Amino acid sequence: MTIQYSPFLRQPLRIVDLMRQVLLALLPGIAVFTWFVGLALIVQILLASVVALLAEALLLRLRGKPLWPHLTDGSALVTAWLVALAFPPLSPWWLTTTGVLLAIVIAKQLYGGLGQNPFNPAMVAFTGCIVAFPAQMAHWPTLGLAAPFADQLDIIFGFVPPLDAFTGATPLSIIKTSGGSGLYTNIQDILIQQNLSGVFAGKGWEWVTTAYLVGGLWLLYRRVITWQAPLAFLGSMALLSFCFWLFDPAHYADPVFQLFSGGAMLGAFFIVTDPVSGCATPRGKLIFGCGAGVLAYLIRVFGAFPDGVGFAVLIMNVCAPLIDRHTQPPVFGAKKGDAGE
Repeated sequence: MTIQYSPFLRQPLRIVDLMRQVLLALLPGIAVFTWFVGLALIVQILLASVVALLAEALLLRLRGKPLWPHLTDGSALVTAWLVALAFPPLSPWWLTTTGVLLAIVIAKQLYGGLGQNPFNPAMVAFTGCIVAFPAQMAHWPTLGLAAPFADQLDIIFGFVPPLDAFTGATPLSIIKTSGGSGLYTNIQDILIQQNLSGVFAGKGWEWVTTAYLVGGLWLLYRRVITWQAPLAFLGSMALLSFCFWLFDPAHYADPVFQLFSGGAMLGAFFIVTDPVSGCATPRGKLIFGCGAGVLAYLIRVFGAFPDGVGFAVLIMNVCAPLIDRHTQPPVFGAKKGDAGE
């Protein structure tokens, strides 16, 4: 029997359809990223996808769950792709594998699978690996100067170490490590001297993050995600960075640089919008996004790591249940002070 939905009712979106649209929204960012770094990124995505599906299948078997509906819902692939995009494209295979196992086994399946995880799995993978393996997580390729594909494969699968000629720190890392050294007078000097200054943000990274923005706007257009969390995340980060930049532009990057460098756009549209580990109420999403944006900026500028999106999201994941509890909309017809409020 075919169910007919009235024009004023939206047809429910299945999990597999939602995940498929998230994967499609990631494609512009993947395409631009691959243009700059080469096919190493595709190798990492394939590796992460295979490991994620195998780990998911093994844990489902151990938990006595059927493979077909859970393994084909697309959630494992979304996690795998986000891990691959958050890790350096020239990461050794074991690092990507470790990250995916942390995400699927520890952060997802041990909590009961999809819908039960309190923390964003991809951010658990990122933060866990950047704390445990900081040197390997710092080997980002120099955008626009990709090594030959054969050399990239050798690096990924451990035949040769990362080549200094093709790897280097990101703009955020350079600012973090050089800002207080006294070698340069201000932020712009750092970027120009290191040949990292682009048109409006970090060289190359500005176009990768713009592609993530395009994918995120498409998700908004398709109503896969809502506007509250992304707007609050980007708005709070922009406002805070504007205040610091206005106070001391020589030592604090401008808001446009902050928004279009690092993982800000990826985090805004693909991480803080996670319906499981984030907030569910409209006001809760605003608070969650705002808190994540503020924390991400503060960790970037004053913390030990160049990008704080992962840590900020995990901190807000802890707060999400409490935020939702205190931002529930009033029950229709109920009065303040009624039983149960």
